[in-house]
Amino acid sequence: MYVASKGGEKAIAAAHQQLADERRGDRAIAELSIAQIREQLSLAVSRCMGEGSLYDPDLAALAIKQARGDLIEAIFLLRAYRTTLPRFGYSEPIETDRMRAVRRVSATFKDIPGGQILGPTFDYTHRLLDFALAAEGHDPQAAQRAEPSGAAMPHVLSLLDAEGVIEQNADPDGAPAPVDITRDPVSLPAPRVQRLQTLARGDEGFLLGMAYSTQRGYARNHAFVGELRIGTVAVEMEIPELGFAVEIGEITVTECETVNQFKGSKSVPPQFTRGYGLAFGQAERKAIAIALVDRALRWRELGEDDLGYPAQDEEFVLMHCDNIQATGFLEHIKLPHYVDFQSEIDMVRKMRQQIEQGGTADEVLEAAQ
Repeated sequence: MYVASKGGEKAIAAAHQQLADERRGDRAIAELSIAQIREQLSLAVSRCMGEGSLYDPDLAALAIKQARGDLIEAIFLLRAYRTTLPRFGYSEPIETDRMRAVRRVSATFKDIPGGQILGPTFDYTHRLLDFALAAEGHDPQAAQRAEPSGAAMPHVLSLLDAEGVIEQNADPDGAPAPVDITRDPVSLPAPRVQRLQTLARGDEGFLLGMAYSTQRGYARNHAFVGELRIGTVAVEMEIPELGFAVEIGEITVTECETVNQFKGSKSVPPQFTRGYGLAFGQAERKAIAIALVDRALRWRELGEDDLGYPAQDEEFVLMHCDNIQATGFLEHIKLPHYVDFQSEIDMVRKMRQQIEQGGTADEVLEAAQ
């Protein structure tokens, strides 16, 4: 039970003013611009867009600035703003095989059609602090910006497809339209399309932990990264007046496909299976984590046993991966609960008094229940 506090309105207004002052920081230091955040904190912007379910780098940068760098608060702000936007319709499925890639690697094949592209990555850095970045006005010589590759890049898993050693992707023709989880709540057991939507905007840290657990043996999930690619894809939307789809823009996405062991079942021969992850912007850790958790959650449809591991528990994963829901439930406990607590402490005092008067613990507990 919540109760009103006297003088709360003035206190809240003062807290807002203090928050704004703390957000600005020392006035002797130049204020961060939205463009600076968008261009120089691009990975934070990518995460905010992905978990906020809204692709807009400028708005994500604004949310990060307003939230003082608290990404979950920024994600909350972006999702709240998203609910105010009109919905004009749904875009066509993006064609990632036509991606203009800036990064593309495979851990399963060395030589792949279209070649491997290392691109911008921390993978080959030494993880040592670069104190040159602390120098005022330091501007290292810019490397020649690589143009996204426009070469044809078929998905690496198509090589395994051709050999018939990996499960075939289901033909989407005739399949029902995907359910939009922002309009309709997730229902359990959830179809894969709902699971992937939920994971795509799930908390990166939670998914990372779940994915790590599968690699440590808490699910039957020994995976290889078949392909990881980052690049821009066209977004098309069908215009009813025209009767065909037109390109309305481009977005940057990260896509990961994993190759997973599968010993087969009574009806399916031994083969590899797939895990899939897609995220806005450059978010390769998130995309890999989604792919690993996606594969772990597919145990039922693949005819595997439920080993009882957390990453296999659909309800556990889907109901707890959303950081906005988790934050709301977690942080509400710091709001006033004076009446609730008063009743609890009164009960504890009464139980202690009964025990002091000779009652047994079992009798006191039974009376309390």
